[in-house]
Amino acid sequence: MNGTDNAEVETAGFAERAPIPSEAIGTITRSQTLLFAASVGIIVTNLFAPQTLVGLIGPSLGAAASESGLVSMATLLGYAGGLFFLVPLSDLVENRVLVLRMLCAAVLAAAVAAFAPTAMSLLIVLFILGAACSCIQVLVPVAASMAPPGHDGRVIGDVMSGLMIGILLSRPLASLAADAFGWRAFYGISAAALVLLAFLLGLTLPRRRPQAHSTYAALLASLMELLRREPVLRRRAFSASLMMAAFSVFWTAVALRLAAPPFDLGQKGIALFALVGAGGAAVTPLFGRAGDRGLTRPATIASHVVLVASLGLAAWAGAATAGGAWLPLILMGTSAVLLDIGVTGDQTLGRRAINLLQPKARGRLNGLFVGIFFIGGAVGSLLAGVTWAWGGWNAVCAAGAAFGVAALVLDWPE
Repeated sequence: MNGTDNAEVETAGFAERAPIPSEAIGTITRSQTLLFAASVGIIVTNLFAPQTLVGLIGPSLGAAASESGLVSMATLLGYAGGLFFLVPLSDLVENRVLVLRMLCAAVLAAAVAAFAPTAMSLLIVLFILGAACSCIQVLVPVAASMAPPGHDGRVIGDVMSGLMIGILLSRPLASLAADAFGWRAFYGISAAALVLLAFLLGLTLPRRRPQAHSTYAALLASLMELLRREPVLRRRAFSASLMMAAFSVFWTAVALRLAAPPFDLGQKGIALFALVGAGGAAVTPLFGRAGDRGLTRPATIASHVVLVASLGLAAWAGAATAGGAWLPLILMGTSAVLLDIGVTGDQTLGRRAINLLQPKARGRLNGLFVGIFFIGGAVGSLLAGVTWAWGGWNAVCAAGAAFGVAALVLDWPE
């Protein structure tokens, strides 16, 4: 390691440790797996919290109903931008230093978001926050590189369970914080949590020196070449983007539907509903193990079918406008769990497949894969507001189901 790297680590305030080549980090332990899972779960909450807060953020900053999806879209687009332009640095820069710098940027962005005075300023800050949160995809390849041979799916599935739990818990946590202290409180709490996480990772994260020897410009140029040369990457990334679009359409608009009759839920009720959806994350390791056993295609097809069926159930549950709310609410909760299972399964299997392609390019492969599917998520968030304003809940569910069917058609010929 050169003097510049030493200065960077000392500036970050953490003890210097000798760099370890990525191929020599060693087998991952259970405690390290839990650390990776908890880290990505905490970071990712910033990406999906706006989905449950759009009903509060939009009116407080003067945004129209059709524009409410922009709040959720900004963070997801920022995340995609970070995946394309920041995550490739993980194949060039020592990963621990890169993670800590990105976390520091996330802390600042979350703190500023808590005081954003206008809708435009909030959108800009949320875009930056999303880009900084792409450090998740620096952590995941580090965990994958430490997996024992033949156990990539297990490790990735375990870490992804933390990611999915973070995604699913972000909505109830944000709702509870907003109900108690207002929507700005969530970003203040998030900034504090990220400070603590940066401290813990600085003390415990192993150093990983990437194997690639290139320039940043060459790495960026190689992204399109990787996409062109790897058909598995193309198919899995575009399939995941369609599934993520369906996920975002549902979760961005469901808070609006639950606030209307016959549900009439407040922020606490919406928080509890979102908490039910977190049950879908429990199956993440099962999909990873299915991939290890050669069951990738049937498990992938099943995840798509489950998602489409869940949106049909959601449309049925949301059709009620009067009378008792308990049965429709139970059906809506069931649809949320099924939808999360479908999206979780597709992403876990897709991530496993692309991590087996080129070990020296794992950072770029993950950046492309996740960047493309988060673009789908951003499109879904935008369409949620548009379809809700145009055709209500039925239009929202139809749009989500259309994305799921498209993913099924794309993956069927495998």
